[in-house]
Amino acid sequence: MALNIVWIAFFLIAFLIALYKLIFLHDTEIFKTLVDGMFDTAKGSVIDVAFPLAGTMVFFLGLMNIAERAGAIRFLSRILNPFMKRLFPGVPAGHPAMGEMVMNFSANMLGLDNAATPFGLKAMESLQTLNPEKEKATNAQIMFLVLHTSGLTLIPLSILTYRLAAGSHEPASVFIPCVLATVAATLASIIIVGFWQKLKWDWVLVVWLTGLLVIMAALLFWVNALSATDKAVFSKISGNFLLLLIVVLIIVGGLWKKINVFDAFIDGAKNGFDVILKIIPYLVGMLVAIRVFRDSGALNYVVNALTHGIQMLGINADFTPALPVAIMKPFSGSGARGLMLDVMQTHGADSFVGRMASTFQGSADTTFYIIALYFGSVGIKKVRYAIWAGMLADFIGVIVAILIGYIFFK
Repeated sequence: MALNIVWIAFFLIAFLIALYKLIFLHDTEIFKTLVDGMFDTAKGSVIDVAFPLAGTMVFFLGLMNIAERAGAIRFLSRILNPFMKRLFPGVPAGHPAMGEMVMNFSANMLGLDNAATPFGLKAMESLQTLNPEKEKATNAQIMFLVLHTSGLTLIPLSILTYRLAAGSHEPASVFIPCVLATVAATLASIIIVGFWQKLKWDWVLVVWLTGLLVIMAALLFWVNALSATDKAVFSKISGNFLLLLIVVLIIVGGLWKKINVFDAFIDGAKNGFDVILKIIPYLVGMLVAIRVFRDSGALNYVVNALTHGIQMLGINADFTPALPVAIMKPFSGSGARGLMLDVMQTHGADSFVGRMASTFQGSADTTFYIIALYFGSVGIKKVRYAIWAGMLADFIGVIVAILIGYIFFK
């Protein structure tokens, strides 16, 4: 219901704003702009998003099948079961979804978006097997999705790469701020959804969360001690190395368990196109709505209103030129990336605003895109409280990102 309201609102708001621009501002091109954007995004959703994703899906679902047959998924589930079963009490111990969610979270933390998506879709499919009402999201599916939308990343590889390409002399200066912002959003996700689902907050869950924070703090402390050049090299090498290592370990594990690795890969890979065909309608519908909303100027009005409100409160508004990135991120990753690049080009990659834009880009994930993609892949139409919980966690991540930005960059 919530997703239905949001989707309709995007079009209605865009139409009303376009009508206002035509009548009062005499913008005779506005409706052409919106229609051209609709067709362009409808085409791009398939050619630029779905088709490239298909190849990644085919490859990593093939690997997932090898990992399942080799017992790697069960192994991960057993290790993390004390923690995971408290976050997902509705999922039986040892269920494949546990290991698949861990693979998804791990790929996200390494900044490996392309690898995280197939793992996440596979996890959502496994969670759907436990769903008694196939069109209504379960608590476990919502917890998984909101945690995913918090965008927890330990190595913001893509952001550092874009900063380097934009001429930054200190591309890794946003490394720690990005990580801290996503940690805040992830903790907010667990608390918000956990409170709503009435999770049992026992000492095991608290110890696990504390342990994860200590590990991450130690990693951040070590990385912070590196020079700017070493940070950039570490970020560039570590994510790609670990991804390739995971691929090799899965293949070696299959050999160790004496399974026919290539046949297992092919069997799993065959499901890739089936998943893509399921999600294309959801992708096209959501991405077109977001494009119309953005092209109408609605996003600019929101940013201007927020900027004015912040200035009226007497709060330093130096960060507001980067605010469009934070507002766009829940709706469109590519849109937010484009805005980030525009900010860095206009103000400079190493300016306060350029660094804030980078931190906003790394503070959360594309909530609406993920909801459409993941729930659409299993046919869920009733998303319940997933949208507002994800957006609230995103909002907290943005607030923390602003505070961190002023601490680190001012």
